[in-house]
Amino acid sequence: MTEMQTMVRTQIAVNDVGFFLAQGQDVDRIKEEIVSAAQGGGRFVDFVVVGNRSVSVFISTGSQVVISVDSVQVDHRDTGDDTAPYGGAFDLL
Repeated sequence: MTEMQTMVRTQIAVNDVGFFLAQGQDVDRIKEEIVSAAQGGGRFVDFVVVGNRSVSVFISTGSQVVISVDSVQVDHRDTGDDTAPYGGAFDLL
């Protein structure tokens, strides 16, 4: 029997909308950018999510942000490379 491989997956929820970060995202940097955006009156914060897609969220003092970490089964497609997105109908073939 082979053991199931796992990886750490981080979720950022902004105003109750959740985003699972792609592997390789610098969570500490994203936290710093969120704090800076809120303190600066608001601006967009960018990161790459599972599926290797870029997301921009507007963060202001009114934003509620929750970051959680979990262990999940390894998905070798989850590289964090937003030039090679995956997901949708083509990945079902």
